[in-house]
Amino acid sequence: MLGRDTEIADLMRRVAAGRTRSAVLVVEGEPGVGKSTLLDLAVRRTRGTGHRVLRAAGSESEQHLAFAGLHQLLRPVLGDLDGLPARQRSSLRAALGLADRAAPPDALLVGLAVLTLVSDLAEPAPLLVVVDDAQRIDPASLDVLSFVARRMDSEPVTLLMGVRAAASLPGFDTGYERLAIGPLSGDAANRLLDEQPGPPTGRTRARILQEAAGNPLALVELARAAASGQPEDAGREGPLPVTDRLEEVFARHLRHLPDTTRRALLLLAAADAADAPAAARGLPEAADTVWAPAERAGLVRRDSGGVAFRHPLVRSAVYHAAPFEERRRAHLALARLLGEEPDRRAWHLAAATVRPDAQVSAALQETAGLARRRGGHAAAAAALERAAQLSPRRADQARLLADAAGAAVLTGQLGWVEHLAAEVRKRTDDPALLSRAALATGQLMTVGAHHTAAFALLSRIAGKAADARSPHLLDALAAAAVVRYYSGEESQRQRIEALLSRVPDSPAGGALRAWTLAVSDPTGAGASLAPALPRLIAAAGDDAGSLTALAVAAWLLDRTTLATRTFDEAFGRWQALGPLPAGLACAAGWAYLEQGRWAEARTVAAEITEVASQAGLAHAEACARALDATVLALLGDPAEARRNAERALALVDPLESRSVAVFAHRALGLAAVAEGDYDTAYARFRSAFTEDGDPVHYHVSPTVLAELAAAAVRRDRRESAAVLLERSARRLGPGLSARASSLVERSRALLAEPEHAERHFRAALADEAGEQWPFERAQTRLDYGEWLRRRRRIAEARPLLTGALDTFRRLGARPWIERAEAELRAAGIEANSVAPGALTRLTPQQQQIVRLAARGLTNREIGERLFLSPRTVGSHLYRVFPKLGITARSQLRDVVDNTLPEPALRR
Repeated sequence: MLGRDTEIADLMRRVAAGRTRSAVLVVEGEPGVGKSTLLDLAVRRTRGTGHRVLRAAGSESEQHLAFAGLHQLLRPVLGDLDGLPARQRSSLRAALGLADRAAPPDALLVGLAVLTLVSDLAEPAPLLVVVDDAQRIDPASLDVLSFVARRMDSEPVTLLMGVRAAASLPGFDTGYERLAIGPLSGDAANRLLDEQPGPPTGRTRARILQEAAGNPLALVELARAAASGQPEDAGREGPLPVTDRLEEVFARHLRHLPDTTRRALLLLAAADAADAPAAARGLPEAADTVWAPAERAGLVRRDSGGVAFRHPLVRSAVYHAAPFEERRRAHLALARLLGEEPDRRAWHLAAATVRPDAQVSAALQETAGLARRRGGHAAAAAALERAAQLSPRRADQARLLADAAGAAVLTGQLGWVEHLAAEVRKRTDDPALLSRAALATGQLMTVGAHHTAAFALLSRIAGKAADARSPHLLDALAAAAVVRYYSGEESQRQRIEALLSRVPDSPAGGALRAWTLAVSDPTGAGASLAPALPRLIAAAGDDAGSLTALAVAAWLLDRTTLATRTFDEAFGRWQALGPLPAGLACAAGWAYLEQGRWAEARTVAAEITEVASQAGLAHAEACARALDATVLALLGDPAEARRNAERALALVDPLESRSVAVFAHRALGLAAVAEGDYDTAYARFRSAFTEDGDPVHYHVSPTVLAELAAAAVRRDRRESAAVLLERSARRLGPGLSARASSLVERSRALLAEPEHAERHFRAALADEAGEQWPFERAQTRLDYGEWLRRRRRIAEARPLLTGALDTFRRLGARPWIERAEAELRAAGIEANSVAPGALTRLTPQQQQIVRLAARGLTNREIGERLFLSPRTVGSHLYRVFPKLGITARSQLRDVVDNTLPEPALRR
């Protein structure tokens, strides 16, 4: 079962306790959340350990048959009734309908009979009693089970009661332990979708995740329906259609409700959350009369905040169970109630419109403008797409669809953009519109897996734009530069430079030009941009896109402090506009890693992985996994690092995505170093270069030089590594950045003859700018300190080794902490072993939750900040307390390692 490790462990712990004493556990959750599967798992596991098992499941059809549930439960052991005392046996047989012309059963004797029987059955082996869907067990059977549960004491009996959340269970509502089965986490929900025969992607996947809200049954059913061509994406005109099975599970009582209640439910279902107050204004005044039947049926819940569906799929079932004409009337009613909210009104008018309507189309275009100004790219694209569908004129349809494609680029949903571009081609032969639609597709293809095709498309668009003197030329080249970086293909650099020479100088294009040069050729033409970056960043002002592009350029040019500062500023702008595009965010993650902000690097990686896996963006996910693998290796978790790096390599073609391939092999090499396996480490680092010694990737391969040199020394491969190093140094040229110079000098120091090594160590540490890269700086200090100690220059070695250890401890770099401590002991200093903060071992999301909880925020407040439910926050805290070695929330403040930078909170 995916994502249920904690629940399974909790359940089996209670069952294990029942081997020596009685235990009662109520397992509760929404329909489809997995209660029955968990109970089935408990049955399978306990049978394997010698337990006897009795089980029953409630049934709506038998709910009014007295003792039907008890008969189902005891049916396998009816032959054991003869061993009961006569009066108990007689009463129980009468209750179960096994006696002819029997007197009415005595409730007390029936309860005693079952208690005696259960006790006898548990004598040779522990007994597990499982009752699923207990809310549908007939009241007489439930009374007997409650009687037995209260009187079990030392008998080795475990009673598990599976019940629907919020359902009344007389006799078990209080006094017993409960295990709440909540929704799956986002990661588990995504993994479950990935395991379906036809995993959904793009908008369909996002809609399924939203509507299913972590419900496993819903995830599976909706994924299967989507794979078979239904349900079709309903855009913003109502909830996702449900399958027959889901409708039965989530709205089985709908047909028995009064007409006024059903109409009220439909109005609520037609409204989005933002429309709920308006929907309430349109509902009948006798609220209790209207809502009480729906509440009793488990469809809604009422509190001080109003009325809400118990689960998003109840809304879907209610909405799609109604005929279209009734849905249309509901949307028109909402449109009338939303006269002062034109964007919401427009969507309800669109939902009620089945033929072209210029006025409704115009209203949707206004809605798109409002969404764009608020940064709602998906909302703007959806509004423009629907406006095109309702526009009477074909030319307007093409224009609106091209606009929609441009807005949809920032959603990361390639399938949607390709669909919109195809719709443009069906409606027009206007070169400008076709170019815009193709450019949108090419821009998003850059974060896919097929970079050769993406570059070919972007190059073709740029060539046509250059011939037509179109303003799209620079946009196409900027996107093409991204492909050049990912692929590392030299011919692509040459093509970009040739087309870039045809771009007229313009202040407005300064950021994009800088971006294109830096990305495609950071050590050549791009290097001259480094001094101009602060000026360009200042000129970018509040433009989040330009800030992000310039931050990436700063990272590529090894201006890491400037890059991270600019990324921080850009993130602040993007927070109001939606998520940062995945392809750009990965560069931020690498910059954070290099600056020692490892927790933030992992947070970025987690965010990209989630978004990219949903959207089917293989390259973006691979980049994020390589990033996370690198941090994990540095933290000393080689197994998890390997899992992520190998997944990254599986997602891409190494010839199409050389940057990811080198990053992933570098992570695998670091994981091998963490385990002391220098043969494997050398092989992984060496793979960053060709057989002839040329870099596989022009930007990433040089960052591996020092690691390659260190592994070569341990494997006695100095000579071949030295040749490769000098070849790479010549290719990098004379104008090396402070970082590149430091890495080259450290490599030379490691590979040099003893009489020449020290000058290279000193050169590697000479530039104070090197403090921007604390881990690499600490590695150099450790290497130099070790070199000095081995030459018995102990006094000189100690400060270097101590400085290195301090940095490693602050970062939580466990393998390097152990090595530095060993070197200090050899230098005559007993370093107090301080394990890296437990906080660094948590996932990025758990780290954020712990930090906020330590500051005193409630689960609800944390959820609002991180876009999680309070229950999910509580579940994470429950899981991390044992990892942190604490038992109470009040201890969190003492645990949080204040020396680690607090990660910025982003959407």
